[in-house]
Amino acid sequence: MTLKLYVDRMSQPSRAVIIFCKLNGIDFEEIHINLSKRQQLSPEFKEINPMKQVPAIMDGRFKLFESHAILRYLACAFPGIADHWYPADLYKRAKVDSVLDWHHSNLRRGTAGYIFNTVLAPAFGLPLNPQAAAEAKKVLLASLANIESVWLQRKGRFLLGSGQPSIADLSLVCELMELEILDEKDRERIIGPYKRVLKWMDDTKNAMEPHFQEVHVILFKAKEKFQRQRYDVGSSIPQSSRKPEFHSKM
Repeated sequence: MTLKLYVDRMSQPSRAVIIFCKLNGIDFEEIHINLSKRQQLSPEFKEINPMKQVPAIMDGRFKLFESHAILRYLACAFPGIADHWYPADLYKRAKVDSVLDWHHSNLRRGTAGYIFNTVLAPAFGLPLNPQAAAEAKKVLLASLANIESVWLQRKGRFLLGSGQPSIADLSLVCELMELEILDEKDRERIIGPYKRVLKWMDDTKNAMEPHFQEVHVILFKAKEKFQRQRYDVGSSIPQSSRKPEFHSKM
């Protein structure tokens, strides 16, 4: 039976699972669960994932949710998956697991919290929350510093000093791609100082082409939409009520 993926491509962990399947030639049926329409709350989807979140999978009669658990399962259950994704060596595998566990309680909390409270909340009928955004930003910046100083090592282009990407690289880079929908200046202030992180992101994206870009098309369209909204809001502000700009001469 064909593997079923219950996903929304606006969800970063959903994108990671889709990319993994495409890169490794795993046949699947993609079932869109539209988060903006709250389809994850439907009784039908609750039968697949009682936690009412994406992604989730069904492999025959076997159901599984939580993206990291799904990636581990796919790497082990399907034949021909290259070892570098989730190494058979116990020590190397434990290191990959340590990154994945760290991700959910650190990088994901910071990135998702900041994006939601600065950009996405109105799409879900909620107000922006500057205080929550500020707290999330602290977690995000600390997480970027840890990737730069701990998870990225002097040897190897990928996390943990590896010469090839693992499911940890895939998961973390898909998370950080959410920063694309921020205002360009805001994104640059946040991630610009972390040069090794930016290089690693580029290396990871390049290693996963052509599927990485294709799966992220929906995010790039969302980025354009939010840019237009910012421009429209800025254009609607009367000239007299805008703050004057001061330019200093060198």
